[in-house]
Amino acid sequence: MAGAAGFIGMHVAEALLARGETVIGVDSLNAYYDVRLKEARLARLSRHRGFVFRRLDVADREALAVLFADNPEIDRIVHLAAQAGVRYSMVDPYSYVTANVMGHLAIVEAARARVGLRHLVYASSSSVYGGSTELPFVETDRADTPLSLYAATKRAAELISYAYGHLFAVPQTGLRFFTVYGPWGRPDMAYYAFARAIVAGEPITVYDDGRPKRDFTYIDDIVAGVIGCLDRPPPGGTPRILNIGNHSGESVSTLIRLLEQALGRRAIVHNAPRPRADVAETLASVERIAELTGYAPTTPLAVGIPRFAAWFKDWHALAGEAAA
Repeated sequence: MAGAAGFIGMHVAEALLARGETVIGVDSLNAYYDVRLKEARLARLSRHRGFVFRRLDVADREALAVLFADNPEIDRIVHLAAQAGVRYSMVDPYSYVTANVMGHLAIVEAARARVGLRHLVYASSSSVYGGSTELPFVETDRADTPLSLYAATKRAAELISYAYGHLFAVPQTGLRFFTVYGPWGRPDMAYYAFARAIVAGEPITVYDDGRPKRDFTYIDDIVAGVIGCLDRPPPGGTPRILNIGNHSGESVSTLIRLLEQALGRRAIVHNAPRPRADVAETLASVERIAELTGYAPTTPLAVGIPRFAAWFKDWHALAGEAAA
């Protein structure tokens, strides 16, 4: 499990451990956001007897080779490690190429060398659809007009995987995640940043009067889809790409209203034009993943946000911050 200390990685690892799997988790624990949150996620996983953690960077191919050599029992890989964040890719572009392109290549090379590998499932992103205005986004849509370097690196990873599937029959599934949210989430995501500002009485910047829409997908639904895919490798090593979303677009203004209700405070809103790297709307077609796994997301935003808010208050109280 690459990216085990990450938001999605922790939840997927926990679900695998709960069903009796042994999980070898790796993560670099970089400081892109509060390392204490990553460490707390690892502490949660470490309570399970089947969890082993190794701190390493997936772009370090020598360290990765040693890990696989020392653990011949590895037969599946869940690769969720990445340098995340659309806007930060304009601040530190090199870190994105290192983590998301070189890191992905190192993982795929390790998969190619692993005799008997059953499946590699890796994280892509809805951002690869760029400025597409055709809704919902379908896996067969063109994905060659990225609006950010982050999106470009995720699309590059997909193309690398396609080439390795074609050349070496490495069984792979790439999952295009759509705005994942929930407890233990990433502080750089808008819903989390809005929550922090609301409880602190600080203003939030909202683009285009909150009209942009996102396909917000609750973490439990994401986990069900990831594991459902992991258990169903593609036949003959043919690489595939699947959307994993909620198939329900909600406006940012709706998100803010739900956060206000759950946190018991009003937001101070400053409006601004939408940045060039942001799309107006995302919406996932989930027909393919549903056909393969029975995937059927069950958590609407009105249910998921109160769950996140309850965790948010507990976590920030534990961390010694005012969260209520």
